[in-house]
Amino acid sequence: MKKTAFQNCLDKIYKLGRFGIKLELDTILNILKSLNNPQKNYNLVHVAGTNGKGSTATYIASILQKAGFKTGLYTSPHLVRFNERISINGKQISNDKVVEAYEAVHAVDTGERKATFFEIATAMGFYHFSKENVDWAIIETGMGGRFDATNVINPQVSVITNLSIEHTDYLGSTIQALALEKGGIIKKNTPVVTGVSQPSGLGVIKKLAKEKSADLLIYKKDFSARKNPRQNTYTYKGLNKNFNKLIKPLPGDHQKDNLSLALAACELIFEKLQLIDKKYNFNETLVKEGLSIAKWPGRLEHIQQNPLVIIDGAHNLKAASVLSKYLLSTMEKTRLTLVIGILDDKPYKKMLKSLVPCAQNIIITKAKIDRSLDPSILKEAAQKFTTCPVTIIEDVKEAVIHAINTSNTEDAICIAGSLYVAGEAKEKFDNDLAY
Repeated sequence: MKKTAFQNCLDKIYKLGRFGIKLELDTILNILKSLNNPQKNYNLVHVAGTNGKGSTATYIASILQKAGFKTGLYTSPHLVRFNERISINGKQISNDKVVEAYEAVHAVDTGERKATFFEIATAMGFYHFSKENVDWAIIETGMGGRFDATNVINPQVSVITNLSIEHTDYLGSTIQALALEKGGIIKKNTPVVTGVSQPSGLGVIKKLAKEKSADLLIYKKDFSARKNPRQNTYTYKGLNKNFNKLIKPLPGDHQKDNLSLALAACELIFEKLQLIDKKYNFNETLVKEGLSIAKWPGRLEHIQQNPLVIIDGAHNLKAASVLSKYLLSTMEKTRLTLVIGILDDKPYKKMLKSLVPCAQNIIITKAKIDRSLDPSILKEAAQKFTTCPVTIIEDVKEAVIHAINTSNTEDAICIAGSLYVAGEAKEKFDNDLAY
């Protein structure tokens, strides 16, 4: 069967190597210059950090969309389809538009060093947002900050969510080094909202903000969110606004942190907008309407009932810890099967120590990406943290089918450990409505 232009396009993009990383910005700057700098044609918010970047960015985008703005959202990685990375008003870029953006970017990728996968994808996002005349674009960094391909923009607000050691080969092995990289998105005279809590990391962020004359707003100091007692609602105490009885669109108590960061960023955005036009009022009604349309797949996503199936990327130690707390608090009386696969650059022993004791049955699996850790290594490590059965089923989809077939309707299944495992599992559910 003849491949479509879209499939040919994806083949070319993926051949660039999803994890090709070059610590410089000249290549993408030259590409964007040749495209007449599309990233300068709309307002921007830049979001960096370790965990919570995507959900924070999604909350901001959803609120701006409900305020009447045509809003782009650029995130990574994707779970199932490349198109997930680039969306406008909640709608993913079409296959035809992917081809159009790729061809435009590829045509000007003529430098001495060819662009990496992420540089090409980022330039495609900037190009598409400009072609579609968005008012705002919310841009999530990739793994870093200072040399991240997205760090070529001048945003209205910068957001740095939290810090947890990851990608040590590129970002350093200390919180201070990590803060220096993530804090690299801070721009001169541009306000920064942060959820960084470690004193060593926050110290670096404060220093960088001071050097850039950037106002720094800190979670739990300048703004906060708390759960209302005996209710599934939250109160936001903000910079100048207070909102009550907010409903988080995503499960997990940790989402109140991401929600708080997003609302603080929106406060700053709307303060500027009101200087232009008083009609832009950031109020509780707008926030509730915005949150009602916010969706972020693959993060504590309840994909099926009877048995309950939860997909959560939980791709690093911090995310595994958050997932563990959620499972222990909500699955206390439920028989749980954990389907888990982890990449080879992650602290897999600590991640397993956090997650394995939550479950009564463990299935070790392996995403198709070549960076997946050998399941036999994971099994040996997992058995140290449980006396429950530990089984290897390498194919993710087969592992999920086995988990469902061996569970009762009142049981639960959690699929975790890697965004690539989450993506393969989600693709199985998207394509097979029988489960």
